[in-house]
Amino acid sequence: MVQLVGSLRKELADSLYTCKVLVVGAGGIGCELLKNLVLTGFKNIEVIDLDTIDVSNLNRQFLFQKKHVGKSKAQVAKESVLQFCPSANITAYHDSIMNPDYNVEFFRKFMLVMNALDNRAARNHVNRMCLAADVPLIESGTAGYLGQVTVIKKGLTECYECQPKPAQKTFPGCTIRNTPSEPIHCIVWAKYLFNQLFGEEDADQEVSPDTADPEAAWNPEEAAARASASEKDGDVKRVSTKEWARSTGYDPIKLFNKLFKDDIMYLLTMDKLWKKRKAPTPLDWTQLENKASPEEESPASGLKDQQVLGVWGCCQLFKHSVETLRSELREKGDNAELVWDKDDPAAMDFVTSAANLRMHIFSMNMKSRFDVKSMAGNIIPAIATTNAVIAGLIVLEGLKILSGELESCRTIFLNKCPNVRKKLLVPCVLDPPSKNCYVCASKPEVTVKLNVQKTTVLSLQDRILKERFGMVAPDVQIEDGKGTILISSEEGETEANNSKYLSDFGIRNGSRLQSDDFLQDYTLLINVLHTEELERDVEFEVVGEAPDKAPPPQSNPEEVNSITNGNKDSAQPSTSSKAPADEDDLMIVDSDEEEGAPSSSATVTSGTKRKHSDLDSDKSSTKRPRTDPSAAAGDEDDDIIALD
Repeated sequence: MVQLVGSLRKELADSLYTCKVLVVGAGGIGCELLKNLVLTGFKNIEVIDLDTIDVSNLNRQFLFQKKHVGKSKAQVAKESVLQFCPSANITAYHDSIMNPDYNVEFFRKFMLVMNALDNRAARNHVNRMCLAADVPLIESGTAGYLGQVTVIKKGLTECYECQPKPAQKTFPGCTIRNTPSEPIHCIVWAKYLFNQLFGEEDADQEVSPDTADPEAAWNPEEAAARASASEKDGDVKRVSTKEWARSTGYDPIKLFNKLFKDDIMYLLTMDKLWKKRKAPTPLDWTQLENKASPEEESPASGLKDQQVLGVWGCCQLFKHSVETLRSELREKGDNAELVWDKDDPAAMDFVTSAANLRMHIFSMNMKSRFDVKSMAGNIIPAIATTNAVIAGLIVLEGLKILSGELESCRTIFLNKCPNVRKKLLVPCVLDPPSKNCYVCASKPEVTVKLNVQKTTVLSLQDRILKERFGMVAPDVQIEDGKGTILISSEEGETEANNSKYLSDFGIRNGSRLQSDDFLQDYTLLINVLHTEELERDVEFEVVGEAPDKAPPPQSNPEEVNSITNGNKDSAQPSTSSKAPADEDDLMIVDSDEEEGAPSSSATVTSGTKRKHSDLDSDKSSTKRPRTDPSAAAGDEDDDIIALD
């Protein structure tokens, strides 16, 4: 007769008591997950999260209260969970999981790793660390009412990076408020600004500089002090953007100088943000007005919506739109609110002008009204119930792994509407590793198309290796027979190379580069394909992602739902947790799955869902002596915001 401890077999209950697990992220999904783990019987848990608690978290991250604002999420989550189970042994880290201290040996001490993250960079990193350490990983994600959970095990399943991912559609709040790097960040900011000034105010849509940005204050005491500076007797006091605007009579010039001059100058005082980024440039209305030329005020030829205005043109459009919206508010009466609509000319003019001015401040190419309108999509809300369901599914998959039943693990999709079998939860068989994955293949290799005469070493390091291929501290050597070191992770060794072009080192069409990330225990071979025919503003292209080598399209590509996460409080890379959504009373019914249908092709009524995958090869490389770049150059060598 089977012995039970609660609802678990005794052997499994004993395993929970002794095994050590790592939870990466203590936000929306992470809070629910930590609570589930201790109530299930897990006793040895380590949790890591870089974020601090913000007021906007309190509507869904139920381990936190108002008195915790400004404190470490990981530490407060630990303290709250211990009230459920005082006998649990929980270690909390207020840190980034991408810190080199959390190396392969750190990961090897866990029997199971559970991701509750909100950004792709951290997900990629944890995926690689678990592959290198050969530790099972449970990955999860949510977007509104949609969610998913999958299991990643080296050599048996796809890794997280086996399948190409669509561009991330949700963004951390600190990125929106402090460090935008793409036009869409500025467009989302401008939409939030519209609501803050003219519509319904939402704490999740704050636009002022985020003073508690974890990236700006690495010291937890600093973050807590900043947050407590706006507290009094436990109540968080915030200045309402709308009240301030009303006090100025919605004066366009005062609004302009506050948003594009004063706030930007304040951001510049957060100097830690700009150590590795180009600092923003404040705008001043009077100075721009004095410099404005008559040509800028005259309309250009062509369709109006497809014209890209100059800076002063955007200033004029901003002023005119604010005056129009101010009049609309007054016509509606006291305490009236406007609703942003892309088909409302004044609202669209406001978002276009504000977004473009912010793009200019952060050194981005400005966009036409047509482009802004096409990019301004709806922001997916964070749903507490979705987080709860996904957190429950994570624990269920974890119990299978600890029971030695990895073959019964599934990728599970949570849908907004029931499928043809009237199920909201759709389990799918895990797919095997992809032979072409540049992370978990036996010999990871990619071909990158770029212009060697225009691509700098710094661009190779930051834009290609770190941003595109998810490396943290890459070392790059040229396969030129000499082992020329192009990039070193050791500070100061190769910084002189940063501004030089790849061609200066003899890199040309057909050259091969070996990139090693010793932290991730990961080696990638890069084949360089020189071209002078890249599209405008495109620095490089991964050949495997070109149309001729892209995976075959789905039958209904317009219905494909991709699960992503965003958290307005997380500065990338962050460790805030996020989880797929579902209902508390839903169950996984394995009999509903199609055994012959892998998870990457599971079709439900709400669309075909993207799934994650797992596998990796352990590779290491010995750094060879660096030679003088000038010698190498002479050789003929052939590489919505705020979601849970």
